Amino acid sequence: MRSLFPVTDLTTSSSTGEGPCGPLADREWSLDELADAYAYPADLPAKTPWLRANMVSTLDGAAQHDGRSQPISCAADMRIFGTLRALADVVIAGAETVRLEGYRPARAREAFAARRAAAGQGPAPAVAVVTGSMDLDFSLPLFTEPLVPTLVVTGAGASADRIAAARKAGAEVVIAGDGTRVDPARAVRELADRGLTRQLTEGGPGLLGQFVAGGVLDELCLTVSPMLTAGDAQRIAGGPGVAVPERFFLASLLEEAGFLFTRYRRTDG
Repeated sequence: MRSLFPVTDLTTSSSTGEGPCGPLADREWSLDELADAYAYPADLPAKTPWLRANMVSTLDGAAQHDGRSQPISCAADMRIFGTLRALADVVIAGAETVRLEGYRPARAREAFAARRAAAGQGPAPAVAVVTGSMDLDFSLPLFTEPLVPTLVVTGAGASADRIAAARKAGAEVVIAGDGTRVDPARAVRELADRGLTRQLTEGGPGLLGQFVAGGVLDELCLTVSPMLTAGDAQRIAGGPGVAVPERFFLASLLEEAGFLFTRYRRTDG
């Protein structure tokens, strides 16, 4: 497990002239350096999942502005976002986030091709959409044009017609719960059983809240945006609270232009 990083600027040198990946030399970090810094644990047993979340929040706790996360993000945040996707086997998102953010298939990126091949990964991560209602437009490119089939994670009681429509569009349907409800722990296990152990969830807040309540979140990559929005925007995690707050430890901290890029891991991780 990597030790705590110093507060480090992504484009300039730290006070020691060194970053977690070596000298920074007053320059922007390379994608390889970011990938090294955000690498998944290398010593996990076979088919053991590691669920990482990537979220952004303003100083006053808003996870969105006008329903989307992009207005509170920045270019460096998007570089990390792309790096986290490039390291993952599967990107997990709730149906509402897929609709609001206009999700498209994950794309292959030449900069990460060799790294993914060496790790035994395909050219791009799969996208897994978690939905109880199956209220999805299966004519969208996310389902009809992915490099690897999109997965639809739902419950055993989901509409048979909607399941058939998903499969007709080319999606793989994963049953991970009784009734129409998706059990978060079962969803994580089902994906890992398919070899998708490096897991990344991008929310939304409702889905992240389910993973937190289910005790299956291993790591949180949280960008703290130096903005204030007020209003009634959602926090990064919603839904019922946990009986006892779970403690995470700070694994890394980077900074650029007032944005803080934090990475927290479970204390038993």
